Amino acid sequence: MVFLRFLLIGIFALLYFSGCATKEYKKSEAKLIILKTPQIKFADTGYIRHNGDAVQLELYSGGQPIKRIEIGKLICVDDEGCLSKSSFNSDYLHKSYPDNLLLHVILGQTLFESENLIKTDDGFEQKIRSKEYDISYKVNKNEIYFKDKKNHILIRFKTILL
Repeated sequence: MVFLRFLLIGIFALLYFSGCATKEYKKSEAKLIILKTPQIKFADTGYIRHNGDAVQLELYSGGQPIKRIEIGKLICVDDEGCLSKSSFNSDYLHKSYPDNLLLHVILGQTLFESENLIKTDDGFEQKIRSKEYDISYKVNKNEIYFKDKKNHILIRFKTILL
């Protein structure tokens, strides 16, 4: 009986510390979210929750949650399971993107090691071109805007002002 108790405690601890437990996010922001990728077409409200480099993007339609994307060591899409960041990029964005591109866009951080960075009064802009992508990326206090013209990808987060 004692052995069984220790076994159950051990299994619970393993699951908890391996990331299966619910994460607590310190910051939660309501946003107008637009995602247009080969796999996702979405334009409505949602929440961005984060705690350091752990991020959750929860998408709503008509006030009901429809999709959750969690980014940590892996990227987990609630109805499709977890993928490595490079696999997620290949399936949902573009295979040539750096692994942390989506994380950096959601958090409003510079991309491609700050390549072609132009600081503005309330944020920054980047224009990044190669044979595989043509990216326009703008971040300011009210909006994050990412567009790749070559791959037809648009990611936009706009603050909802009450």
